[in-house]
Amino acid sequence: MDEETRYEAVSSRDARFDGEFFFAVETTGIYCRPSCPAVTPKRKNVRFYPTAAAAQGNGFRACRRCRPDAVPGSADWNVRADVVGRAMRMIGDGVVDREGVPGLAHRLGYSARQVQRQLNAELGAGPVALARAQRAHTARVLLQTTALPVTEIAFAAGFASVRQFNDTVRQIYARTPSELRSEAGTGLGAAVRQARTTGIPLRLAHRGPYAAREVFDLLAAETVARIEEVSGEPGSRTYRRTLRLPHGTGIAAVDERSAGPWLEARIHLTDLRDLTTAVQRLRRLFDLDADPYAVDELLGADPVLATGVAARPGVRSPGTADPEEFAVRALLGPAAAGELVAVYGKVLDVPCGGLTHVFPEPGLLAGASHPALRALAAALADGEVRLDAGADRDEAERALLRLPGIEPATAALIRMRGLGDPDVDPYGTPGADRWRPWRSYGVRRAGAGAVRTREEARAGSGPQPQITAPSHAPATSRHANSSASTE
Repeated sequence: MDEETRYEAVSSRDARFDGEFFFAVETTGIYCRPSCPAVTPKRKNVRFYPTAAAAQGNGFRACRRCRPDAVPGSADWNVRADVVGRAMRMIGDGVVDREGVPGLAHRLGYSARQVQRQLNAELGAGPVALARAQRAHTARVLLQTTALPVTEIAFAAGFASVRQFNDTVRQIYARTPSELRSEAGTGLGAAVRQARTTGIPLRLAHRGPYAAREVFDLLAAETVARIEEVSGEPGSRTYRRTLRLPHGTGIAAVDERSAGPWLEARIHLTDLRDLTTAVQRLRRLFDLDADPYAVDELLGADPVLATGVAARPGVRSPGTADPEEFAVRALLGPAAAGELVAVYGKVLDVPCGGLTHVFPEPGLLAGASHPALRALAAALADGEVRLDAGADRDEAERALLRLPGIEPATAALIRMRGLGDPDVDPYGTPGADRWRPWRSYGVRRAGAGAVRTREEARAGSGPQPQITAPSHAPATSRHANSSASTE
C-alpha cells in the first residue's frame, strides 16, 4: 500500500487494516488505528507507521478512543518465514523480555546488530522498542483489569524497574499508572478485579469475521483428557486448558460466544510474568491474527468453496498453545496422548474441574517405551527439532522427517498446527494447490468433518502405543506451582 491508499483506508475508517499499519497526527501528537472513530485529520498532518512501536519511538502517544495498542497483530507475522517475521513471533512470545536481544539474535542465527538493522529498516523500531510497546500494553491490561499493586504489575509486565514502568506508561498513554487505572469507560469495573482467584479477564481481539463454531468443533473433537475440556452447548461453549509457561503454569478459559470483535477469555497464572506469553499462545491457538478478508477473497473465487465462504466467512486454521505438545499429540493421537499425560504429566496442586495435569516436557518423555515417541522427545529436548515461535518452518519439517516414525503427513500437520503455517495441506486434498498461499484454510473449508476424520484415521492407524511409567519414576509428578479455578 502507498500512503494515499492508506489515507483512503483511514478516511473510510476501514477496520480491515487495523494492525496492518498505524497513523499519527502531527498536530495532536497522537497515533491511532485506521478505524479510529475520531474526525479524519488533514492529509498534510498525517504520518504512517508499520508498527505501534515505531509511532511511539517518534514521540506519539496512543489514542484514548481507539486503543491502537489493543489491535490484532499484523497477519504478516503468521505468513512470513523470513527473519523479520520470525523475530516478530518470538518478540510476541516474550523472548526479548526473558533473554534480551542477544537471546533473540542467537535463536534467529544472526548477530544482534543484524537483527537490529533489519527490524529498524522494515518496521521503524528495533527489538527493544517492539518489546517495550508490548510490555506497555500488558501493563495497561493489568492496571485496568486487576487490583494488583502497581509495583507488582511493573515487574509482571516485564519492566526492569518501577521508574522505567512509570516513564513508559506516561509517554505512551499520557497518564500516570494510577490515572490509567482509575480512568472511566474501561467497561470492566471493580467486579472483575479478582485476578488472584478468578483469573485475569481479557478480550482477545481478532480482525474481521470469526467462525468460532468450526474452531470449537475441532478443539472439542481432539480434546486430551486432564489438560483440556470443552463445556456447554454449541454456540455458548467454553474451552479450558492448562498451560506450561516459562515461569510457571496457567489455566486459560476462552468463550465461544462474543459480543464484539473479540473472544472473551480468563487466564489464571502462578506467575504474572507469563501473561504476555500466555496471551500470545492463545492467539496462535485460535488463529486470531489472521486476515480473513484476504483469505476469503481468494477462496471465495473457487467454485468448490464459494458457497461456503459466502455463508460462513472467517473460517480459521487453528494452531496450538504448545508446539512441542502438539507434535507428540500428532504422533500418538488424542487417546494415547491422554494416557501419556496420566503417566508423565505434572499434577496441579489444585485441580480445576477436569483439568488436573500439565502436559509433560519433552525431557520427561525420553525414557518412554514407544520408539518413535522416544526419538521425538529426545530431538525436542536437545534442540535437534525446534518448534518455538521463531522456528524456521522448512528446517523444522526436514528435522522431523529425519526422525524414525514421523511420516510426511505427520510432519506437515505439525507444520500447519504447531508452527502456524497458513499454506500447508497435510491431507493430500485434490486441487489444493489452487488455494495457495492459504492452503491451510482451504482444507478447513473443504470440509472440517472430513478433515477431522482423516486426522483421527491417521493418528489411529497402526498399533496403538502402550504408555507405561518408567521403572525409575513414579506414575505422576507434582508441580510446585498450582493453578486455581478460572471460573
